[in-house]
Amino acid sequence: MPQVKNGDKVKVHYTGRLKNGEVFDSSREREPLEFTLGARQLIPGFERGVLGMAVGDIRTIEIAPDDAYGPRHEHLMTVVQKKHFPSNITPQIGLELQTEDDRGQTVDVRVTKIKGEDVTLDANHPLAGETLVFEIELVEIA
Repeated sequence: MPQVKNGDKVKVHYTGRLKNGEVFDSSREREPLEFTLGARQLIPGFERGVLGMAVGDIRTIEIAPDDAYGPRHEHLMTVVQKKHFPSNITPQIGLELQTEDDRGQTVDVRVTKIKGEDVTLDANHPLAGETLVFEIELVEIA
């Protein structure tokens, strides 16, 4: 049976969990994820986990933060007073927003804390700093 190598276009089903078992994403209720191995379309640890699989194989892999979304960075968190929010936005924990940095670049942020008039915005990826566990099933090598 052929095994996946760099440059192959593949389809996989996956379920992604945090170390505590909480599922954060799964393809099981939709079409399989299709990508070209080695094209850097996915996090490095996921791509390495698919290498060498054959159609029908199921593998569970654990991916450290450095091979996933990186560590959490405190400098990507900022506190803003509520009065600086547009009048049509009420800050709530988990609210996702877009803002601009000092260079005019769009930055995705999430509200992670509200204390009085202070609202903490976090520009880290929601999975930064997390060790991820994926169950991967290779469905097809194209």
